[in-house]
Amino acid sequence: MAEKPVMLVAVDESDHSFYALEWTLDHFFPPNENHSFQLIVIHARVSPSLYVGMGGIGSGEFVTALNLDLKRSAERTIQKAKEMCSSKSLNDVPAEVHEGDPRNVLCEAIEKHQASILVVGSHGYGAVQRAVLGSVSDYCAHHGRCNVMIVKKPRLKH
Repeated sequence: MAEKPVMLVAVDESDHSFYALEWTLDHFFPPNENHSFQLIVIHARVSPSLYVGMGGIGSGEFVTALNLDLKRSAERTIQKAKEMCSSKSLNDVPAEVHEGDPRNVLCEAIEKHQASILVVGSHGYGAVQRAVLGSVSDYCAHHGRCNVMIVKKPRLKH
């Protein structure tokens, strides 16, 4: 039997990324059915040097504490993603944490896994925020070598 195509889902600490994971699980991985894709969860952990570079030279203790905090945050993010998968009867989903710029991490993961689809959540940034912060989804759509699906969290109706 041929290997299933790979679907990567990018998660970070945001509600938007967890909504994208939940949407993906509901639409592509229904319980008790044969699935068309192999799911892999990817988390890009920002390098502590990014923060140290923004704030000037940090003490060794500061860098160590920051690194520990980022590591714990990544562990919580992956744990939450795995719990979401398990709650939808999808157990033993591989999850990876890689340090670096999320744009590069995700494009490298696409290559590594020869992914067919990358799923990312939309943070809903406006044009100015996208211009200043950059858009991970936009970057991956232009530079990743697979289809990119951007899942938008519905707006609350007032």
